[in-house]
Amino acid sequence: MLTRRQVNVGLMAGALAAMPGFASAEAVRPISLPPPRTEGGVSLRAALQKRRSIREFSDRPLPLALLSDLLWAAYGINRPESGDRTAPCWRHQVVIDIYVALPDGAWLYAPKEHELQPHVAGDLRAATGMQDFVGQAPLNLVYVAQGDQMGKIAEEERRLWANVDTGFIAQNVYLLAAAEGLATVFRASVPRQQLAASLKLSGEQFITAAQTVGYPRS
Repeated sequence: MLTRRQVNVGLMAGALAAMPGFASAEAVRPISLPPPRTEGGVSLRAALQKRRSIREFSDRPLPLALLSDLLWAAYGINRPESGDRTAPCWRHQVVIDIYVALPDGAWLYAPKEHELQPHVAGDLRAATGMQDFVGQAPLNLVYVAQGDQMGKIAEEERRLWANVDTGFIAQNVYLLAAAEGLATVFRASVPRQQLAASLKLSGEQFITAAQTVGYPRS
C-alpha cells in the first residue's frame, strides 16, 4: 500500500503508479489531497505579469502538494460555511466538473472532500487533445459541464454559460501556474466525442475545453 510518506514526498505520477491493481476505477480508493496552501506566495500583480500560455512541457510529474494547490485554486471551496468556490458560476449553480488526466488514469476532482476520485483507468493524456505535447505533459485538466443541471434553456445557452464558467476556472489555473513557475495552456482543440467516450460521460455531459499543466521544458 502507498504510505503517507510516499504521498507527501513522492512525485505524483510515481506515487500513483506504485498503487497496485489500478485495473479499474472500482479497484482504487480516492486520494485525499493535502490541505491547499492559502497564504504566502507571489502577489496577484506579479502573477498577472507572469501569466502566459506555454506549449512546451517537461515530463517531470507534479508533487501531490502542488496538484492540491492547483485544483483548489481552479475550483476549490474557499468559503466552507457556504460551499462557494474560488471561481464564480452561472446562476450560482455549479455545473462544471474537472477531470484530471494523469499517467495512470483519469480522476474526478471532488472539491467538497478535496480529493481525487478514480474514474477511468489508463493513460488518457494524449486523448485529451490534438497536439503532441498533451501526451508528454504530466497533467491535463478536462472541463466537463453537467447539462442536465442547467435547467430548461436552449442548447446554445447551455454551451455559452458553461464556456463562461470554464473560462473563470482556467484563468485561476493560469494564475496559480504563473505563481508557481509552471507552464500551462488552455485548449479548445479537443476531440470531444472520442474523449467523452473514453471518459464514459453520460449523454447530458459535454466537454467544454481542456488545459495542459506541467513544468516548462528547459
